[in-house]
Amino acid sequence: MSKKDRSGEYDFALVINGVSELTAGVENALFEAGCDDATFSIHHGRLYAEFSRTGASLEDAILSAIQDVRKAAIGAMVLRVDDSNLVTPAEIARRIGRSRQLVFQYITGQRGPGGFPPPECYLSEKAPLWAWCAVSRWLAQNNIIRPEESRNAEVVAAINNSLEAARQRERNPELIREISKRVKMAS
Repeated sequence: MSKKDRSGEYDFALVINGVSELTAGVENALFEAGCDDATFSIHHGRLYAEFSRTGASLEDAILSAIQDVRKAAIGAMVLRVDDSNLVTPAEIARRIGRSRQLVFQYITGQRGPGGFPPPECYLSEKAPLWAWCAVSRWLAQNNIIRPEESRNAEVVAAINNSLEAARQRERNPELIREISKRVKMAS
């Protein structure tokens, strides 16, 4: 099977900084840089690019889209893939096409094999948030979703973490060097 035969179509959105107005010049530059498979819009002062891209994997599709945005040379910086890794039980239910009640039962151990991941953080005492990567891994291990869905969650989280780390290094490289050094010493 050739690489082309293994390609799939992947839908995702990129949140882009540095472009506050969607002009014909911006659209043309993005189109000519290879973003001819995206629809662009401005939301709350940020450029959104909704892609439907063919690639060997979701990872390849997203990374090639990021490269194409950069190639446009319009001062655009990709902030993240617009897919939150922090989810509520309602969002978990929506993503897997099941009821919130069933997700609550997974969380409490009333249904399923137990061992549901603990919350990652809390918005407030009664508003826990779970890491979609951890939840999707548990769901895949228990045959509730396909393993590639869990892998895709990990890919998106890794790309977003890498983009955020690069922004942090750009904003304050000295602070990042110092913290990185101290974290390595602590581990």
